[in-house]
Amino acid sequence: MINIDGFESELKKGDIGSGYVFCGLDEELIKENINILVKKLVPDEFMTLNYERLDGLTTTFNDIENACETMPFFGEKKVIVVYRANFLKDKTDKEGAKLYSEISEYVKNLPPYAVLIMYYLFNDKRETPKKNKKLLNLDKHMKVVHCDKLKKDRYYKKSEDMFRDKGRAIGKIQVKYFADKVPNNFDIIKREIEKLDSYAWGREITKEDIDKLLYSKSEDDIFDLVEYISQRKVEKALDLLDELLFKADQHMLIITSIQNHFKRLYEFKVYLSKGKRVDFFMSKYRLPQFVCEKIINQCQKFNLKQLNELIKVCVDAENKLKSSASDKQTEMELMLFKTFMVK
Repeated sequence: MINIDGFESELKKGDIGSGYVFCGLDEELIKENINILVKKLVPDEFMTLNYERLDGLTTTFNDIENACETMPFFGEKKVIVVYRANFLKDKTDKEGAKLYSEISEYVKNLPPYAVLIMYYLFNDKRETPKKNKKLLNLDKHMKVVHCDKLKKDRYYKKSEDMFRDKGRAIGKIQVKYFADKVPNNFDIIKREIEKLDSYAWGREITKEDIDKLLYSKSEDDIFDLVEYISQRKVEKALDLLDELLFKADQHMLIITSIQNHFKRLYEFKVYLSKGKRVDFFMSKYRLPQFVCEKIINQCQKFNLKQLNELIKVCVDAENKLKSSASDKQTEMELMLFKTFMVK
């Protein structure tokens, strides 16, 4: 079992295995390292011939075996990537257990021209490769790469590169300030950079911009606020709203966040009525399992009519803030009281 530094060191030496499992919480970091490996093994001109991707949520063992057994065309290696390999969870359904059992046996004797790559996204930070029996078993025959947090210097450099990829001008001091304020997770960092890019369009991003947009624990706070609304806890909801406004004097941003949360609850509710399950939401919204489960539990406290009305309350408040000179704090509190009146 190796980390990113160990993986890069082996790659530089040309020590390439016949099989890999990339795992961790940061999907962006996992994908980046897989792409580095793929590009080293398959020239660009042969990518369509000798590179195949399979969805771990729908693929079968026969699909994986057939892809691995197919000889490469005009090249030395055939690379097969199985993404969203959720059958590598410690506990799965019967189909997942069967697929894992077949794969764990097959990887003992992979064809010499095939490189099988799988990646598994952890549900939360409590999950580690050393606690997962399936990963420990596969580590005997494949290289298990734990894509954990980057060390500080590399973390700052990677953050700066992501701003540059967006064509954004930002100073080194601002990059470091930004990187220290967000979690060391490039899925989150990518979303926050896109948010800053839109907000500071046409000019250099400043520390003030970062402070305004990246207020701490925002998503958890919005979730808690909606939870208080569902429980009719007026006093706690008002206290939390005041705290949000104190931390970030961005009324429009807070209203938009609440509105977007209600919209997501509405979408989840609709998909649930169509029989969709947790794996679907994890894939569609690119969220960890525990987050999807929290949202599912919360959306069940509202019906579709209520959620539609709650979205309208937010839209009305947003329009009033845009068009009137009334006190913003009062408008926000009125909006909150109106949410409690929705039945």
